[in-house]
Amino acid sequence: MVLAELAGAPAVAIDTEFMRRNTYYPQIALLQLCAGDTAWLVDPLAIDDLTPLKTYLADDPSLKLLHSCSEDLEVFRHWLDVVPAPLVDTQRAAALLGEDFGLGYRALVQRLLGIELDKGETRSDWLKRPLTASQCHYAALDVLHLHELWPQLHERAIAADRMGWIIEESIEVVFLQKEREAGLYRRIKGAGRLSRRELEVLRRLVAWREARARAVDKPRGWVLDDKACLAIARERPAHRDAMVALDVLPPALLRRQGDALLELVEQASLVPEPELPDAFPTPLDGPQRKLLKSLRARAAELAQELGVAPEILITGSDLELLVREAAGATVTEPRRWQGWRQSRVIPELRSVARVEP
Repeated sequence: MVLAELAGAPAVAIDTEFMRRNTYYPQIALLQLCAGDTAWLVDPLAIDDLTPLKTYLADDPSLKLLHSCSEDLEVFRHWLDVVPAPLVDTQRAAALLGEDFGLGYRALVQRLLGIELDKGETRSDWLKRPLTASQCHYAALDVLHLHELWPQLHERAIAADRMGWIIEESIEVVFLQKEREAGLYRRIKGAGRLSRRELEVLRRLVAWREARARAVDKPRGWVLDDKACLAIARERPAHRDAMVALDVLPPALLRRQGDALLELVEQASLVPEPELPDAFPTPLDGPQRKLLKSLRARAAELAQELGVAPEILITGSDLELLVREAAGATVTEPRRWQGWRQSRVIPELRSVARVEP
């Protein structure tokens, strides 16, 4: 019935409520949908056949509006193995139309609609049944106002010829998620001080941890914390006594998984040198830092000229990548340098890098 009501709608506001306390995966608790003045609250715990919903989210041509959607996408990927499409992240859309970068839903509703939303149910237990009237009201407003504010953003996007940019940027959210997952080991604090061989150990440890955490559906830190991963990668213990000497593993974990962890260290030691992960780049030198400052200044000017939030134009890490490219390093262009940035941003910043002394 709900999907029939949504059929033919040009845009549908979507939100989820989920819980994530003692699990690896987010636990879906509520799905909210809106294509007009009615919010539909769907109880995922009561649905037996998810096929129609999966088909609708993936194949229906209506724009799927989600605000700051990265966590919602994780929910949909685990729950339904699907990513809503075509997708519009209204947070990024707003930034491409000159609003502040990272503007939260409540702040955007206040700015565009002049409505102050209550956040009293933010920490509710959404898995508890029955939901209270207050919870249902809160959840409904999350999509009612999202659908209500979209015409303002859409009108501005059409006037500025930005709808293509908005769709590109929303798709990029999906790729950014995958990129972060693939490089989790490089995000561990202290990884930048490791050698390439040590990074290979760390990469294997983190991959093993992710697989274990998913298998038992527990937070990754419960399986093996970052401190232990880093210590094992740095010291590369060759036997159980050396592992014990590190004093970073609980006795029960050492007893059950010590041999598996030692095997990972051994496997890393056999990887040929050319196949090891790239080392972290060395810090920028004085002239490179000067160039980075110039690039930041030009990026800020470009953002103003284009009428977008500076933070969505280009990231600090991408500016640093341009600096290293200008110094002669071989760089792999991020996917986000394509599309509108390829024509309006990257060539201009590369020209600044070339003329700098």
